[in-house]
Amino acid sequence: MENNTAKNTGLKVALGILLALFLGTAFYTSKLYNDKQDTEQQLTEEKELVMNDLSAMASQYDMAIKDNEISNENLVEARERIQGLIDSLKISQTSVRSLWKYKKKFLDLQKEMDVLLTENDQLKIDNALLATTLDSTRVQLAERTTFTDSLLMQNTELATVVENAAVLGTVGLKGFGVIERSSGKLIPTERARRTDKVRVCFTVAKNNLVPAGDQELYVQVIDPKNNVMGANEQITFDDKTLNYSLISKFNYENRNLNICEFVTTGNKEFEKGRYVVNVFNKKDLVSTSEFSLD
Repeated sequence: MENNTAKNTGLKVALGILLALFLGTAFYTSKLYNDKQDTEQQLTEEKELVMNDLSAMASQYDMAIKDNEISNENLVEARERIQGLIDSLKISQTSVRSLWKYKKKFLDLQKEMDVLLTENDQLKIDNALLATTLDSTRVQLAERTTFTDSLLMQNTELATVVENAAVLGTVGLKGFGVIERSSGKLIPTERARRTDKVRVCFTVAKNNLVPAGDQELYVQVIDPKNNVMGANEQITFDDKTLNYSLISKFNYENRNLNICEFVTTGNKEFEKGRYVVNVFNKKDLVSTSEFSLD
């Protein structure tokens, strides 16, 4: 009888211990699950905050790019990197390690943005001052051309004086490489491998001695290997033969006229080095400039 009582008491104690262990395990499991849910929610919220910060940064770049008539290539590249980071974050697994990696990248991009936007603001100020100076210079040159018997144009390699008041001349000649986006947008570049076309721009100066009507000038672009780019066709004036890249045809109306033309290499890549741009009025060189691609 006493043995049965002892056995029953032991069994009750064992069952009590098992029940306590079961309840403790259930409580611990429930706590782990709740902690996991809280952690996941917190990580999701943190991920959304990083995403919002990146989107806000992208918007700032969009505004800076939109404010520029010709987009700053550094701003465009930085904007693309941010979009890539946003796309990567969207599909990433939410974890403390991955989230910290994206936060670190965001902080690095934020520092870069502060520098780029400061430089961009200064660039806009410099461009505005330069544009004002150029406009003033063009007006003065155009007015002077009307009353003079000679037009002086200077080249870094050649200096030619054209003394014929009754011919059209050009001012502000500039050549530079451009990237052409699928949307048609043009972005200036100094990198040869990224250049799609060479853009040549100049102003035909007002000359009251030249009658209004259809006119044409010959544009010549010479690459670093001394080859004439574009059409590379020949025309002869008296005893002089000219190889030209294209003929710029326009309607002259006795006032300043801004003109831009494009020259390509076909399917070839652009060479690195110095390019020379010349504009001829028949056989006479009236404007020259140069630029480099690296």
